[in-house]
Amino acid sequence: MGQTKGIIAAVVGLLIALTAFDGLYIVHETEQVIITQFGDPIGDAITQPGLKFKIPFVQKANFFEKRYLEWDGDRNQIPTKDKKFIFVDSYARWQITDPLQFYQRLGNERGAQSRLDDILDGETRNAIASHDLLELVRTSNREPDTTGALMLEVVEDSLQDIQTGRKQIQENIQNMANQRAEELGIAILDFRIKRINYVEDVRQTVYDRMISERNRIADEFRSEGQGEASRINGEKERDLARIQSQAFREAEIIRGEADAGAAAIYNAAYNRNTQSRNLYSFIRTMDAYTKTIDKETNIILSTDSDFFRYLNSID
Repeated sequence: MGQTKGIIAAVVGLLIALTAFDGLYIVHETEQVIITQFGDPIGDAITQPGLKFKIPFVQKANFFEKRYLEWDGDRNQIPTKDKKFIFVDSYARWQITDPLQFYQRLGNERGAQSRLDDILDGETRNAIASHDLLELVRTSNREPDTTGALMLEVVEDSLQDIQTGRKQIQENIQNMANQRAEELGIAILDFRIKRINYVEDVRQTVYDRMISERNRIADEFRSEGQGEASRINGEKERDLARIQSQAFREAEIIRGEADAGAAAIYNAAYNRNTQSRNLYSFIRTMDAYTKTIDKETNIILSTDSDFFRYLNSID
């Protein structure tokens, strides 16, 4: 009898534990829950966090994210309006806004990702096929800020006006996709074109054309620079010759004035008296000796030569 009661108590305790385990569930702050009974939704979505209760073994709690979710599109080859084939890589952020509708239409996040592939890829193709490549690359028109006439010409040739721009095209894709996704219980919060590139068979051709264009611009700038350098060097040589000529002229004037002053001093000293004149004559003659005669010089003098006069007076 006691053994039977123990078994019954154990069974009851197990049933209570299983009931509590399956009947109680926790909703976190990042989650929202839809309760289903035999596969059919029961009541509204549970969005408040906390400990919740459901009928055990009959009802099921289906958890969905409250946070922003990521969608990363495939890299697709799409033709533009001006018939240029490009690869487009895009991404988006989305959120479950109506869990009940989301569960009924999509079931889970995997189904949502698959549906977003259809919606966003389709709208991206439609938008790109409706615009030229220039509209997809640039966002707005801008005024060239340059001082060189050559660069101004290059910029004006390459920067054409756009009507829509990349930013507006992305917003249009997001708006059109939200219209299609509204009945699915989700909202696309942001859409961006991550990368645009040419297909492989034309990319190298485009790069070569860009390199050739930039080399042409560089050659024109280099030619202008060489011309400017030649002009500057010419002005430098002209200014240098003028400065040297003026300096030589001033130096000759100063030298002439100095020689005139020295001659005036010599004349004044010479004319002072006979003794001074003789001394002056002797000094000038001795100075001439030192400049014209050295130990290896042989000279022949006449008896009436001024040189011989002083040499003969030594005796």
